[in-house]
Amino acid sequence: MTELTELTAVRLLDGYRKGEWGPVEATRAALERAEAVQPEVNAFVRLTAEEALEQARESEERWRRGEPRGLLDGVPVTVKDILLQCGAPTLRGSKAVDPAGRWDEDAPSVARLREHGAVFIGKTTTPEFGWKGVTDSPLSGITRNPCDPSRTAGGSSGGSAAAVALGAGPLSLGTDGGGSVRIPASFCGIFALKPTYGRVPLYPASAFGTLAHVGPMTRDAADAALLMDVIGHPDSRDWSALSAPAGPYTDGLAGGVRGLRVAYSPSLGGQVAVQPAVARAVRRAVERLAELGAYVTETDPDLTDPVEAFHTLWFSGAARVTQHLGPHQRELLDPGLREICARGARYSALEYLAAVDVRMDLGRRMGRFHDTYDLLVTPTMPLTAFEAGAEVPKGSGHRRWTGWTPFTYPFNMTQQPAASVPVGADADGLPIGLQLVAARHRDDLVLRAAHALYGAGVASAGRPTLSGS
Repeated sequence: MTELTELTAVRLLDGYRKGEWGPVEATRAALERAEAVQPEVNAFVRLTAEEALEQARESEERWRRGEPRGLLDGVPVTVKDILLQCGAPTLRGSKAVDPAGRWDEDAPSVARLREHGAVFIGKTTTPEFGWKGVTDSPLSGITRNPCDPSRTAGGSSGGSAAAVALGAGPLSLGTDGGGSVRIPASFCGIFALKPTYGRVPLYPASAFGTLAHVGPMTRDAADAALLMDVIGHPDSRDWSALSAPAGPYTDGLAGGVRGLRVAYSPSLGGQVAVQPAVARAVRRAVERLAELGAYVTETDPDLTDPVEAFHTLWFSGAARVTQHLGPHQRELLDPGLREICARGARYSALEYLAAVDVRMDLGRRMGRFHDTYDLLVTPTMPLTAFEAGAEVPKGSGHRRWTGWTPFTYPFNMTQQPAASVPVGADADGLPIGLQLVAARHRDDLVLRAAHALYGAGVASAGRPTLSGS
């Protein structure tokens, strides 16, 4: 018997077309899985079973008539609780947000899902305002890794990653301001894409400015391409949204990697200490790219660590997020968030603009790099998941989450498309991710190369098993 929670969105839809199963059955299975794993991983802030089943029944009737609505009709989806969803409070992981808001508007990406008939089964956990690379908050507690609940799921889209990994819906919307879809994808063993900035519209505008992206978190690259075909279109509420893509991302998946020029940087020129198991798994995957016909060169981009400039931009954004809060509300904040907000509020306009200069120079250098190379490959993370409830690994000496995410946040500064592909596990069974990066607007290349890795059996959409699942 087919286990519906094991299936990708593409396979679910194929089954709907053939009459093998229906949206009600698939939605009920996803909800049951979500309820089973929630006590152990804490992936959700809210499950909406009654509403989801009603949406699924409406979808099933459309399929019965042979009139599906859009590309995702009847597919169970989840949404990170940073993005607005009509009728559902969006608390952003914070006790300082009043749940009695109007909640009468969808974010652009959520609106596109609704237009295409997706079934919303719940909102997923986030650290407060998405400020760090792990997922815990004073409001909703700690989100745990689906492969080992003593470890972190990563963040800030950790709830979405855990939900997808465990079969609680094949598709989720996450946000990424410094690695927030790629970090948890790497730690949880799923696929995630941070698209080119502006490819997926964002409203309301993020206080973290043009560092913030919305992206798909899925079981494989084909599902991500399908989701991008739905959400990757302009919305008048986002002044920075790009025009519509030239064609469907799904159409370009089969192109393979033959002839692509791939730069492989195992440690950004020795700047990053990478765990041996991570290094081995990523190198094996890169070797497979070469076997598939890519021209692989081991080389490094001109990428001096821009962490201080990133901190200026990020901490200033955090200060802006919380600027309106009174003293009592500030006392409710995550202490780490309160600390970076205080630092961010002290930056001058000149310091902020100096960080923008660093960012522009980094973008220029990466633009030149991609004149020579179609893709850059790195590890997504230099390590596998560490203990849950901590911002940094014990004994690492790092002060903030950026200390252990050196491969991710630079590409938020440059606005390039970047994806994490699961390419193995360490001796403890903890997933390892490979990062694919392309020039701005070449999301198609990232998806194409990732799809080739899945086709070659290098990447896996396997699901971990918890006691509750």
